[in-house]
Parts: sequence; C-alpha cells; structure tokens
Amino acid sequence: MQRRDFLFSSAVMATLARRDAAAVAALDGSAETHSSRIAAENQELKRHAIAKLETAIIPMRWPRLVGKNARLDVHGRGPKVRVVKITTDKGASGWGALRGRLPATLKGRRLTDVFDPAVGVTKTDALPLDFALHDLAGVILKMPVYKMLGEHGPKSTPCYSGMIYFDDLEPPGKPRGIDVVLRNCRADFKRGYRQLKVKIGRGHKWMKPEPGLRRDVAVTKAIARELPKAEILVDGNNGFTLKQIQRYLEGIGDVKLFWIEEPFHETVDDYVKLREWLKSTGRKTLLADGEARPDWKVLNELSRRKILDVQLVDIVGYGFTAWRKLMPSLKKQGVKASPHAWGHVLKTYYTSHLARGLGNVVTVEGVTCDCDRVDFGKHSLQDGRLTPSPDAGFGMKLKA
Repeated sequence: MQRRDFLFSSAVMATLARRDAAAVAALDGSAETHSSRIAAENQELKRHAIAKLETAIIPMRWPRLVGKNARLDVHGRGPKVRVVKITTDKGASGWGALRGRLPATLKGRRLTDVFDPAVGVTKTDALPLDFALHDLAGVILKMPVYKMLGEHGPKSTPCYSGMIYFDDLEPPGKPRGIDVVLRNCRADFKRGYRQLKVKIGRGHKWMKPEPGLRRDVAVTKAIARELPKAEILVDGNNGFTLKQIQRYLEGIGDVKLFWIEEPFHETVDDYVKLREWLKSTGRKTLLADGEARPDWKVLNELSRRKILDVQLVDIVGYGFTAWRKLMPSLKKQGVKASPHAWGHVLKTYYTSHLARGLGNVVTVEGVTCDCDRVDFGKHSLQDGRLTPSPDAGFGMKLKA
C-alpha cells in the first residue's frame, strides 16, 4: 500500500505567489545576472499556453514484496502513480506526478500566468501540476530542472535504500527470519546503494514489546556485520517511546548510525531529552523528522535550538515549489534536508534535481522501481551516489 501524501498547509499556499527576491539573489550570487536570465526564460515561456491536460495511472514494481513497518501492514509489490501530461499550443509537453485533483481552470492560460522559473508555481490552482510544470519549463528552456534552480549543489548526492522493512515477519504463520532481511540488504548494496535505511519498531504493533525490541537490535547488528561498508539509518515510524529508543540504542552497542528517523512523534521535550542523552553516551548520529504530518511549530523550534538535524517533509506531498521556498530558511538555521520519497522512484529522481539545484540535501531516499510506461533516462546510482539526468526537465519520458 502507498502512503498518502498530505496537503499543503494554508500558510505555505498563501505565500507561493510572492517571490523571495533576497533569497533568490543570495542563491544566484548576482541579482542583476539572475534577473536578466529569468526575464529571458519568462519571455520564452510566455510564447506557450496550456492546450491539453491528460492524466494516466502508471503502475510501478518494486523488486520484491515490501513488508510491514512499525505502523503499517505489508506494503505489497509497488504503487500505482497518478501522473499528468501538459501539452502547449506550440506542441511542447512535460509530465509529472499529479498532486491532488486535476484543475479545471488552466486550459488556455499562458505558462507565465502560473509558473516562474525563479520560484516555480505561482498560482494556487496550478499546484497540482507542480512537477509537470517544472518538467515542461525545463523542456521548453532546454535545461534540466536542477539548472533552472541554479546548480548550487554537488553533481551527485548520497542515496540510501529505503526498502529494508520487516520482511523477517513474512509470511504470516511461517516467517522467514533475519536471513531474508540480510538478503535484501545485499541485493540493494549490489544495486549501488551504500546506505541502508532499516525499519525498526517491531514491538509497537507486530510483536510483543520485549521480543520486538530484541529483534530490532538483532537485525541491526546482523546488517552491520554482514555489510560493514554500508552506513545504517534507522526509522522508527513513531513506534517508540523515549525510553524504548534509548534501550534500542544501548542494545546495538557500538554499531554506528547515520541517522535516527522518527523514533516517536515529535515533541520538543522528548527530542531535547534524546539529544542530551545521546551527548551523555557519546553516540554521534543525526536526528531526522518531519515526514508524517509534521507539527511545523515543533519542527521550527527543534531546528532553531539545533536539536533536529534533518527535515524530511515529503517531496510530492509538500511540493517541489514549496521545497524551493523552504530550503533557504533551512540553510539559515543550519538544518539539512532529505525530502521523504518513499513510494516510487519518480520521487527519488525529483529529489535528486532538488539536491543538485539547491544543495543542502544530506542524502536522498532511494526507491527502486521498474515501469513499462516510463523511460527513466540518464539518472545514475553508482557507489552510493545518485546523479540526476542532464536531459531537459526531469529527464524522464512517458511511453505510449
């Protein structure tokens, strides 16, 4: 099953139509040069009007059955992704994941009425087309999306496998045990991942608390022994209490963790206590949160106080335009980004363009998929680093 993307907050939506000129100038290094480039790009986009909107359901396949996490049952073998294709009156086309309902008010409107390459989507009613509009603009301007954003990040970004679930608990009645988790880790390492995000929290729902905690510890230790060259990230999906996550960390001993994600639903009090406890025990790891319907007030407070290291709000649920708006403020706070991309590989590749375009992305969530309807282009995962396609737009094509 596919986790539903959550909607924009009304506060974010209200600001999208206004350009943050100071942030743009700071990112580009020269307000004058930037303004000239954007003016030329807008002149080219202005030639195009939206002529046709077409939707499709694209089935994608994961390389294996994906099991449970701390809260959700078996995820299955892959999602069905709703996408939208935009065609202009000049014959240009772009496509991308559809965010919500298809808007009925956009046909005939100039691209510059709803999109500005400096910031993205500028009208609320066009937000469902966020990814398709970015792709279309890149195609018309003959540039990858990351170049439209300024190429402020590295050419490639670390990328982790987000597919290490509770596969040891399947099938019901005859679970296969830890060996299947290790097999999946080896397969993902062979695919090019050098970071593995391991789901923990079996004792929250699927096992009794103590046996579940022991299994979490045993799985983590076994992966560390099996693949010593891989970095381990762990994700509790809010399935722990503060004391339980402390006991888990004590249990894994000297196993190093790249980050701890969503051990419990974010509160300032619990995260401050966890940070202080980590310092007292000498364990160095990043703390990451914000995926599941985040409390923005809490996230901002944790970021301001240097408690939270990485924000994870979903790349599609929050939106590409909104991430463009958010990233400068995260940089000012000293907080890294890693947009949640679970579900399908389109989200992984969208995030890779955000990472190369704006920088400040510490790692990208990788979701391996096959799909007969999509040519994924020149995106490349090698030795743990993901490089976005240099082709126009997001560098992917829909097949007939």
